[in-house]
Amino acid sequence: MKHSILVIAFLLLVLTSFSQKSSNSVSKQITPAAYRTDVYLPLLKNKRVGVFANNTATIGSSHLVDSLQKLGVKIVIAFGPEHGFRGKADAGEKVDNYTDSATGIPVVSLYGKKRRPSAEDLKDVDILLFDIQDVGTRYYTYISSLQDYMEAAFENSKPLIILDRPNPNGFFVDGPVLDTAFKSYIGMQPIPIVYGMTMGEYAMMIAGEKWLNAKANEKYAYYQKANNSKDTAFHFLVIKCANYTHQSKYILPIKPSPNLPDQSSVYWYGSNCFFEGTVLSEGRGTDHPFAIFGSPKLPNTLYAFTPTSREGAKDPKLKDQLCYGWNLTGSQETILKQINNQVQIRYLLEAYQLFPDKENFFLKPKSGKPTDYFFNKLSGNSELMEQIKSGVSETEIRKSWVPKLNAFKAIRKKYLLYTDFE
Repeated sequence: MKHSILVIAFLLLVLTSFSQKSSNSVSKQITPAAYRTDVYLPLLKNKRVGVFANNTATIGSSHLVDSLQKLGVKIVIAFGPEHGFRGKADAGEKVDNYTDSATGIPVVSLYGKKRRPSAEDLKDVDILLFDIQDVGTRYYTYISSLQDYMEAAFENSKPLIILDRPNPNGFFVDGPVLDTAFKSYIGMQPIPIVYGMTMGEYAMMIAGEKWLNAKANEKYAYYQKANNSKDTAFHFLVIKCANYTHQSKYILPIKPSPNLPDQSSVYWYGSNCFFEGTVLSEGRGTDHPFAIFGSPKLPNTLYAFTPTSREGAKDPKLKDQLCYGWNLTGSQETILKQINNQVQIRYLLEAYQLFPDKENFFLKPKSGKPTDYFFNKLSGNSELMEQIKSGVSETEIRKSWVPKLNAFKAIRKKYLLYTDFE
């Protein structure tokens, strides 16, 4: 290259050296992009690297940062999302900056005093990496962290490489699409609860649809115009997974966060995180959060459990109280059949009908404003709560989602890197 990789230019480049395979093929193992070091290590040579990662950013049993250091990559700073760089903090727990004891690398928390790298954080960085295992639901905050990281990279003219990983819920799209009046860190963009995209595909979409902030969008437009220059280097690059499609049923090799400890929780999270906006326990403090949920006020003929304090859930809702509700754990085949490629709301509707104090079923904000209800932030609108209160049927609720779902699916199709499920 004539010019440094720091040239302000944009070339959306997807590196791949394999043909896409059917999800029915078992001949080739799905390989996250981080494993494909032969593809991206040359881009890091002699560069000062900043890495956004957590405990899921692994190559085999080794953390990405540990692996890259051993391979001679000069990592000068690391950034951590919710749950922290090594992934042990409680949900929502603020994490301070620190020095990673295993590597000696300074770690800047982006889920504490700030949500994005500053110009000062990036002043000694030549290139940025992003590698996190997502679970494919709108309210899982890693996609919000991704957006902040992209904006900081674009605004500060730092090349960005996203190491893609498979989406364990990437085989369907469903749920209410967020109304941006209800925008929050658990839902920043007009997408459904389960959006059926990998992190790399999602990054391409929010850049391509100009859903970033104004300055980042302006830089994005500049980079696009610079694409035709033969002397410019990339600015935004997605390294693809090998042998993954949106028909794949990818089993996570490591828990993505403390309260998604197994595949049962990962599959049920998109449906049962709604209970976080109610007075019911969503299962934090049990062995299977989001697959187990209930309340002391529900009929005692239901499944009994007691949330307790544990790592990742030090003070869970209804701690040490005997609750009654549901246990939806089971085999992968059983759970997939129950979910049926949908955001399931039948347990939410049933819980509301069985709950004796309906006036206090949903957690109430002090303001009383619809946009401040946590349930509405999760659902992305105030309509679902009102439908539940009014006794609208599940069928009719689902019908109300269809127009916006279809509009989103059309946008989504433009940015897919892997064979779709339909």
